[in-house]
Amino acid sequence: MSRTQFIEHKGKRILLMDFSNVLNPDDGLRYIEEARAVVARQPEHSLRTLVYVEGARFDARISRALKDFAMHNKPFVIASAVVGLSGLHRVVLNAVTTFTRRHIPTFATLDAAKDWLVEQE
Repeated sequence: MSRTQFIEHKGKRILLMDFSNVLNPDDGLRYIEEARAVVARQPEHSLRTLVYVEGARFDARISRALKDFAMHNKPFVIASAVVGLSGLHRVVLNAVTTFTRRHIPTFATLDAAKDWLVEQE
């Protein structure tokens, strides 16, 4: 099963990018590229994205790739949310949001993030 897939929540489509428990940076880079390909096939300003990172390991390559990925996604996204952040993840997210000038809120649970995403227009 792909780590990037569309799910439905309250009648709205959300693109779930599940990077949880990815321990090998090479795998993480591959999953980011797979997600980028899915995003690139969508119409502009059409996506609600949910990124799940609980238990994932980040290194400098992953951090750079996530910044590039978030910038790439900007024209396609209505709203984004992140779930599962640890201390290092928060540092990376702060760098991503500063670099991309995107608002990407964090949530404690997938359900809370999904509920928020479906309310965004």
